[in-house]
Amino acid sequence: MQNIATGQQDQTDTALTASEIAALALSLAHLGAGPQATTARRALRHLVDADNHDDVVTATLSTLTRPLTVSTADRARVIAAAITEHRVVRLCYGDAAANVTIREVEPVTCLVHRDHWYLVGWCRMRRSIRAFRFDRILAVESTGLPARPRRAERYLPFQRRSA
Repeated sequence: MQNIATGQQDQTDTALTASEIAALALSLAHLGAGPQATTARRALRHLVDADNHDDVVTATLSTLTRPLTVSTADRARVIAAAITEHRVVRLCYGDAAANVTIREVEPVTCLVHRDHWYLVGWCRMRRSIRAFRFDRILAVESTGLPARPRRAERYLPFQRRSA
């Protein structure tokens, strides 16, 4: 990165953390498919060094830089607002076996893994942290109830654990 004041290269580390990538990806979801969204997604691709990653990271990068469908983007906006405001959301959720449940969730963050977006949050029904695939969220609404603030990095699945 070039320092504007000195004109020299800045040697600061530009590597993004998993929670920073999740926040950027969710913010991009709001932009839709317009010209600013295209430019922002291209910038994110450049920030994440895809040449030094495996197939999982490459697939994930592709998903998070692809625009969401209109209905998914609408759900993402409700979820993003709830994360920002520390509010509980009510989900109508269909699991992998097509069982539909209504759950109250304290949202922590959103992330992308391979081909899917996920809401990560504290599920009050299961009394534990859960990841909910966006394409299985049938409906979402804010309850207006306060959610306990939680640090996203403590609840991100799909991370490589150091040995």
